[in-house]
Amino acid sequence: MAVYIDADACPVKAEAEAVATRHKTTMYVVSNGGLRPSQNPLVEMIYVPDGPDVADMWIADRAGPADVVVTGDIPLAAKCVENGAQVIRHNGERFTQANVREQLAMRDLMADLRAADPFRQGGGKAFSKSDRARFREALDAALRRTSSHS
Repeated sequence: MAVYIDADACPVKAEAEAVATRHKTTMYVVSNGGLRPSQNPLVEMIYVPDGPDVADMWIADRAGPADVVVTGDIPLAAKCVENGAQVIRHNGERFTQANVREQLAMRDLMADLRAADPFRQGGGKAFSKSDRARFREALDAALRRTSSHS
């Protein structure tokens, strides 16, 4: 059982570390570098080479049914869900077999719309304290579910 963090641009690394530590679960923080190492013995920093999707591939190759993945990357989420892992967004929303294909399709549609209208400006809402709280609750619940199945 492990927690995998897609760490580049992840706003909830500290929250994930606190929850994983409370559950005495190893946490892999995967990035291209530039992150300060944690002194926590349960946290392993994984630095992958620069390149498109290298961190995602590292996570997807390892995460399975006993694991929890934290990412906002929908293609990575789809691969991990397919492998049986529980996958959580930074705001606590879960990716599931039931919703990940729809989210992939929506992502592709939005990319097509942005390509068709280069002046289209987009941006999500700001990340809030309530998003952080929902994330902590979702990760805690995912780790409880995972440990009850091991």
